[in-house]
Amino acid sequence: MMLENIFNIYPFNWTSMGTALLCGTMIGLERQLRGKPVGIRTSSMIILGTYVFVHMALSIKSGTLDPSRVIGQVITGVGFLGAGVMLVRNGSVVGVTSAATIWVLAGVGVIIAQGFLLTAIKVSLLIVFILYFVELLERRSKLFRRGVHRKYNLDPGAEKEN
Repeated sequence: MMLENIFNIYPFNWTSMGTALLCGTMIGLERQLRGKPVGIRTSSMIILGTYVFVHMALSIKSGTLDPSRVIGQVITGVGFLGAGVMLVRNGSVVGVTSAATIWVLAGVGVIIAQGFLLTAIKVSLLIVFILYFVELLERRSKLFRRGVHRKYNLDPGAEKEN
């Protein structure tokens, strides 16, 4: 009986928590292996935190609470977190993909809070696909390196790539 109380995390459940950690690890691993700012810990914490806030809002039985307002506030707050990873370097804005990744991580947390665990895993795989394969396309084809997507060597002493 005592051991059961130790592992009880009501109103949350271990399956949802595990899904949040799995999704955060999948997305964060891709970012971390490529040296990007949003790694495994950050990704997992954003998804887990969003799950906790939204699940609590859905769990409170009150006629005055609107869970969609909680979702909106979490997404806005996470948007500010994402804005913190964007920088201007040599006249170019960098970190936009990392900021967008942070924002979409919160979306995965909302999906988990709604109970759509398999969907959250599929969306996470789609996010990894986008992050990895679009970068691969950008490196392999000049068509994907035009305008703002042109890659610059950020070493101030080096020449820009044409």
